[in-house]
Amino acid sequence: MYREEDLHPFDEATSLTFENDKYSGKTSKAYGNMIGPFGGVTAANILKAVMDHPAREGEPISLTVNFAAALKDGGFTIEASPTRTNRTTQHWYIELKQKDSVSITGTAVFARRKETWSETEAQFPEAPQAKTIPSLPTEGLPAWLGQYDMKIVKGLPNLAEPKIVKDSTTIQWIKDEPNRPLDFLSLTSICDGFFPRLFVKRNEIGMIGTVSLTVHFHADMETVEAVGEEYVLAKAWANTFYNRFFDQVGEIWSTKGELLATTNQMVYFRK
Repeated sequence: MYREEDLHPFDEATSLTFENDKYSGKTSKAYGNMIGPFGGVTAANILKAVMDHPAREGEPISLTVNFAAALKDGGFTIEASPTRTNRTTQHWYIELKQKDSVSITGTAVFARRKETWSETEAQFPEAPQAKTIPSLPTEGLPAWLGQYDMKIVKGLPNLAEPKIVKDSTTIQWIKDEPNRPLDFLSLTSICDGFFPRLFVKRNEIGMIGTVSLTVHFHADMETVEAVGEEYVLAKAWANTFYNRFFDQVGEIWSTKGELLATTNQMVYFRK
């Protein structure tokens, strides 16, 4: 039972200690997936290693995480190194290891934003208000789903009628459960907070694994943190399923219509 005075499960799952130029952490049972840990929290740990680094400058604008091997439950170490710092941007290379073997590689770009002309061409998805939609029941589902309050508007897999559908788009409201103010770390994790497109497209569970996940951040820290504990509106779709791989494209919006982040994945599937 979570108590307000306790460390939030997400903060516990992304807790890192720094020693000898390396970060140490461990996977969380609260964010377990069908096999191994939920990839969104793993990506958040990769970003946190840069966010917490004493050499970090600016705020994140891009993160790419490559899952070179399946992450196992237990401890891990992360090494984050700035490869180049320019006047506006700072570039990072990150490795996550388990037992001295590289499981994940990543790159991140941080930037010093300055106020300029801005415009968003993407369109805020049409969706009923979150309060009008029931939350997704999570009993019997992988543990990580229980750490989110999801209200799915469109694109919930119908496992009772397995068939290929025309449109794999999902639109859903989502926020941390229990409540937690949004920040760059939780936004990163939410970017992976969808049922895989294969499950939606075919209305059945299949063997899948994310190979690469990229997040582009379109808002500064002030805008992200202003969301607070509100729901964000998330949309995901696929462009193609081809010879063992499919992509997943996503958008994350605030209730005010601000595009907070976009994301793209390449995912392996067995059949």
